[in-house]
Amino acid sequence: MRVKAVISYDGSRFNGFQSQKHTTNTVMHQLQSACKRVGIDSKIIGSGRTDAGVHATGQIIHFDLPPFWSDIAKLQRYLNSYLAPYIAIKRVVPVSNDFHARYSAKRRAYRYIVSKKPPNVFEAAYRSYFFINPKICKEALTLFLGRHDFRYFYKTGSDTKTTIRTIYKARLYEQKDSYIIYIEADGFLRAQIRMMVDAVRKVSNTALTLTQLQEQLEAKKQFSSSLAPPNGLYLCRVIY
Repeated sequence: MRVKAVISYDGSRFNGFQSQKHTTNTVMHQLQSACKRVGIDSKIIGSGRTDAGVHATGQIIHFDLPPFWSDIAKLQRYLNSYLAPYIAIKRVVPVSNDFHARYSAKRRAYRYIVSKKPPNVFEAAYRSYFFINPKICKEALTLFLGRHDFRYFYKTGSDTKTTIRTIYKARLYEQKDSYIIYIEADGFLRAQIRMMVDAVRKVSNTALTLTQLQEQLEAKKQFSSSLAPPNGLYLCRVIY
């Protein structure tokens, strides 16, 4: 039986989501280790990778269960006991055998949290802090809506055949003492969100003009290639 699991994790504790050759300190390694402890040898597939320091509240994985694992609620409890405290399986549901966490996904969404004031030491790993002009940020974010070639908005190393992506939602809203940037698309390139957010930040503090952002989005010229800090970023939803 194939199952889909919704997981969350504290990205500040890991060197990224994907397995790596030179470290075992990844979310995927911890997931595989927990599964092996309960007799599951299936390969785990994630909806996408996240960088070191990036968090998730709605990452999706799938894996196949051996016949003796029919009690999914019990399986979830066992796995969570091995994954705590920095990874949690929020929900496990049976899916069809042709379901694929990555390739079946139609949309992905991220939230980026920017604190309005310097975060204390207990919050610093979970939100960024930099100046934002809400009105200008909202104007800059609207430029991303639609289908664009993001060749100037990603780090090399992406496993992709095209740099064209469609952005369905790109908005900024306030929540208590923070600004939230929400971006939803049919997919993202490596570090694309962080590069987009940093470009918006630069427009907000006049280090980049809206015209320059538009030209970069039209793949005419790259004016900005730096990344927003990872600690404010959360993979929050994958839509199938």
